[in-house]
Amino acid sequence: MLARLQDSNGDADAGPRSDQSVTERMCIATRTVKPIGEMIRFVVAPDGTVVPDLKRKLPGRGIWVTATRDALAQAVKRKAIGTGFKRDVRADAGLVVLTDGLLERAVLDALAICGKASLAVMGFAKVDAALAREPVVALLHASGAAADGVRKLDAALQRRFDDANRVRIVTDLSSDQLDLALARPNVVHAALLAGSVSDTFLARHARLTRFRTGSSPGGNDARRTEGAED
Repeated sequence: MLARLQDSNGDADAGPRSDQSVTERMCIATRTVKPIGEMIRFVVAPDGTVVPDLKRKLPGRGIWVTATRDALAQAVKRKAIGTGFKRDVRADAGLVVLTDGLLERAVLDALAICGKASLAVMGFAKVDAALAREPVVALLHASGAAADGVRKLDAALQRRFDDANRVRIVTDLSSDQLDLALARPNVVHAALLAGSVSDTFLARHARLTRFRTGSSPGGNDARRTEGAED
């Protein structure tokens, strides 16, 4: 097994297209083998800086880290990244911040596409109406939303669906972030309707949540959206 996961460069792979059949890699931080869907690939930029390759397509050799903040911080602290590449590279605590920011940016980009595809419903009244009759797959509350509005819409969600866990509830985006992504001011509540671009949002949000917390969010079975962003 491990022979397939490594090449002559040790822990680094031979490039993004070196073996399309490989579905598992070894994490350089934990030394455990995991599905690549649970990992992040990193490559070295021309200036020697290590950068995340979220889409697993950047050229050059890559090393793999379990897709959690703790695992990446551990890899940086133990200097496992330089060891994996067998060369001097620049990888400090800023790499964790960079990776978090890029994962969040990917979530917001996907949300913007949902808006452009008319799959985003915004405003308390419209979201309430959508929960009553539309194929809602995600309910978004701005991180600073008033508790009363959140409670009422969550109750509407419970009334509509026997299994409310089918719908992802997102509370970790600010109103400013929702405004920018959806190109509308003062977005506090929104709902996403079923569609492939909504699946992409859900997959990217699940990845961000796993990175920050170490576990997947509830709602919208992760298996359904696992490959949606590709």
